[in-house]
Amino acid sequence: MLKAAGAVERVIVRIGEAVAWLTFVMTLVTCLVAVLRYGLSLGWIWLQETITWMHAAVFLLAAGYTLARDDHVRVDIFYREMSPKRRAVVDLSGCLLFLLPLSAGLLLGSLEYVQTSWLIQESSREAGGLIHPFPSLLKTLLPATGVMMALQALVICLRSVAQLLGFAAPDAGLASEQTPGGMPGGGA
Repeated sequence: MLKAAGAVERVIVRIGEAVAWLTFVMTLVTCLVAVLRYGLSLGWIWLQETITWMHAAVFLLAAGYTLARDDHVRVDIFYREMSPKRRAVVDLSGCLLFLLPLSAGLLLGSLEYVQTSWLIQESSREAGGLIHPFPSLLKTLLPATGVMMALQALVICLRSVAQLLGFAAPDAGLASEQTPGGMPGGGA
């Protein structure tokens, strides 16, 4: 079961690492928009909208990655001093009481919204903005985020239960590994 959890987590981390490149692309597009607009007096709404949409995609798709790396925001006054078993209790409780219900709400609450976007072949409200299917694709990331966060919550739950039962090392998981930039993962 822990191997399956590790496989799920690796997929979530790979998605997060891939989507991180969108921040670089956003920077390039922002520079391009500035040069075109102020240097050449040219501008396209759709190009400006791509920056906003990429920014949204980064936040949505990196949520599960942030959980996997244990880099989410946490008031760490007490947690860092806790034993591994007490941390497992806190993690398990947080997932069961907050993260899984939030993920389910995001998933279930966004399905009709996304379905409507696809049915009406939604385009940007701005003249010259992004055309279908781009707005619908972005909205599809909402339930996908709910799924990824729920899957990562289940991974955390499994690892916490394993820790409480004495089956796991205290730092099992990707949070203890090095991040691509060489920085250790860990709580904020």
